Amino acid sequence: MTTLILLRHGRSTSNTAGVLAGRTPGVELDERGREQADKVVERLSSLPIAEIVTSPLTRCRQTVAPLAAARGLEPVVEDDLAEVDYGSWTGEKISDLGKEDLWRVVQAHPSAAVFPDGEGLADMQARSVAAIRRHTKRITAEHGKDAIWVACSHGDVIKAVLADALACHLDNFQRIVVDTCSVSVVLYTELRPFVARMNEQSGDVASLIPPERKPDEEEAAESDAVVGGATNA
Repeated sequence: MTTLILLRHGRSTSNTAGVLAGRTPGVELDERGREQADKVVERLSSLPIAEIVTSPLTRCRQTVAPLAAARGLEPVVEDDLAEVDYGSWTGEKISDLGKEDLWRVVQAHPSAAVFPDGEGLADMQARSVAAIRRHTKRITAEHGKDAIWVACSHGDVIKAVLADALACHLDNFQRIVVDTCSVSVVLYTELRPFVARMNEQSGDVASLIPPERKPDEEEAAESDAVVGGATNA
């Protein structure tokens, strides 16, 4: 199975200002965000990372830069992992947006939410999930079925990808928490994905390295859930 590490960008200047950055150009990591990005290198040091894919926005590029430098990898920029196009909401204070009628739709019925002069959350999920599956297929073909790769994106995008992996309707994706520079992990098999980690900011990741395959191991078994729960042996 191919292992996807979903990495949210580090804390940005817009995060601390309480502003909906969206696709505003030039939004960078703040000092804490840069520290978080540096720590990603150590957190993932035990994993053989095949590729790094990133949103084109500055805060994501800055987040993966230390990891890419440490691994000698050139990040692949994927436009379909960009932040939601919030349209005229972009750059507004979140405290002000909370007073808008659309805010309740975004919270309670996000699949119906379309931002003024922007995109809908359902459209965002469709393009981001398609991008993840497209890169998973490509990376599997190029690096093998046990490849591990990193995709750096944004909170709502990662939540939408996780909701898809959990077979959870988009209307429930607001129940998922994805903090800055957190790691979530999805294992993609031929039949279905498995969510292995969510919103982790520390902890051992070495267990994500796939065990050696036995010569007679059935390929279909990787799509089967472990009855009674995994043993982590």
